[in-house]
Parts: sequence; C-alpha cells; structure tokens
Amino acid sequence: MTQPTKQFASHADVEEKQVSFVKLSDNAYAYTAEGDPNTGIVIGDDAVMVIDTQATPVMAQDVIRRIREVTDKPIKYVVLSHYHAVRVLGASAYQPEHVIASRDTYDLIVERGEQDKASEIGRFPRLFRNVESVPAGLTWPTLTFQGSMSLWLGQLEVQLIQLGRGHTKGDTVVWLPEQKILFSGDLVEFDATPYAGDAYFTDWPQTLDNIAALKPAALVPGRGAALTTPESVAQGLAGTRSFIADLHASVKAGVAAGKDLNAVYKDTFATMKQKYGHWVIFDHCMPFDVTRCYDEVTQFRDPRIWTAERDQEMWNTLEG
Repeated sequence: MTQPTKQFASHADVEEKQVSFVKLSDNAYAYTAEGDPNTGIVIGDDAVMVIDTQATPVMAQDVIRRIREVTDKPIKYVVLSHYHAVRVLGASAYQPEHVIASRDTYDLIVERGEQDKASEIGRFPRLFRNVESVPAGLTWPTLTFQGSMSLWLGQLEVQLIQLGRGHTKGDTVVWLPEQKILFSGDLVEFDATPYAGDAYFTDWPQTLDNIAALKPAALVPGRGAALTTPESVAQGLAGTRSFIADLHASVKAGVAAGKDLNAVYKDTFATMKQKYGHWVIFDHCMPFDVTRCYDEVTQFRDPRIWTAERDQEMWNTLEG
C-alpha cells in the first residue's frame, strides 16, 4: 500500500497557537507562541527595542498591543537576528527609527531577499496571515554592524553580537550583559526543530559553545518557550546542539557510504524521527535540513538560494 504524499512544507499546519508574553526582567519580555517564531522585547529608560518582527504587519500588531500593556515608550529599534522573511516582514508596523542587522545579514538580503520572501510565503501560509499587509519590496536595515555593537537605551546597555555562523551566516544575538539575558534568534530552539536550510553545520556547534560561554541566566530561543533558568538554557543549547550534530553525522555517514541525496534523506529522517519527531515543524524542516547538509558535505560550502520553484522540486524529489 502506498503512503499518502505529504502536504508541502507547512500547508497542513492550520491551527492557531496560544501566545504567551513572558516577563524576564523589568527590561526584557518574550513573545512566544507554541513553536511559532518568537519576538523579543527590550524596554530601556527611553525607548523600546523589538527583536524579530513577526511575519506580517498585521501579526506584528499583536506584539505592539502587548508592549503597550507594559510601556508607552516609543519603539525606536527593530533588530533582525537574521534575514528570513518570517522574521522581518512585519517590521513596518513598528515604524522604528532604525532597523538594525549585521552586515552579513544585509548582504544576504541583497543577494537572496526576494527569492527567500517568495519561498517562505509559499511554505508557511498560516504564518503569513494577512500577507497583503506586507509593503512591496524588502525590509532593509538602516544601520549595520560587523562583529558587535552596543546601544544604550538610557542607562541600559544592549549588545548586538555575531558569535559565529550557524542558522545563517549573519546570525545576531542580543545580549543584556548586566542581567545576563540573551535573545538568540534561530541559533537556539527549544522543543522545536531547527530549520537548517541556510545553515553552516560545521560552524554551528562552536557558535552554541560561544553562547554558552556568556552563561546566560535566561534565553529567548527562536522558537519554543522562553528559557528562564540557567538549567533550562543549558537544556535548550544541548537539544539544539545534539540535533545539528546527529543530522550532520548521519548525512556524512551516508555520503561516505556512496549514497545519493534521496537515500541519505530516508535514512536520516528515520534515524532523527525517533529522537526528535515530536518537535514542532519536524516534517517541514527535515527535507530542507538534509538537502543543505548534503550540499555542505559534498560540494557547496555556502548555502544555495532557495526559490519557490526549488522548494517544490526538492520536496517532490524527497517526499513525492
């Protein structure tokens, strides 16, 4: 009996998620939704910073509503932890004075922003609710940095740091050094499958070690619940690290055995399903993750651009 074909990416994912707005300190909040993309909020003496914007301006309005329940200070800064559309296309709703990203993220927007936008909207219909509210074009940073920068929201220091490549080459974390609170973007996930379609598998574990070296007391992952104790932070780092390492090892073993992408995918999916299959978006991420890892292990050091056409072609090859 043939198995039914899986619906493309997250087309079967239609249930609304329960939103939580968690206070981490007087200055830091986490907007999370059961494995949907998270948004971080930093409230300084004179201004508010939003880290990752939600996928559309209409969806961002719910973040703004929650911010307004706790402060009336102006939202001056939007920080992009990386370039993915689901993280950046809601930016216009905040009307920020500045959109800040790493120079690497800016370069990725130039190189592949349009293709990525079309690709992601096609994959994730529910996450792009009211997609018609997204302004034409792309979300462009107005400030870029290389390595690190500090912003002072009054007396509160906020550090933006590139700790290494992992989820993308432009990954930025936001760090409150006095309070030891970290917003990791998709470098860390919790009970959620890391999307690794644009990843650097070889680099990612070291980047996670660099996060651990800061000894965060609390951490807001890209997806999943806010991690509010050093123990839960360690758990989030360990889970992400083991997923990346296990997938990389499986793909390397398959390539070494002379298997093609299709065979490597089936083997890796079966192996990973036992340990990680209960994590959200597992079925969605695995074809993209294995394809990118296979590319990195065989011939493409840097991620190839995903287009809506390439997405469908890959999905049909691996899941059709």
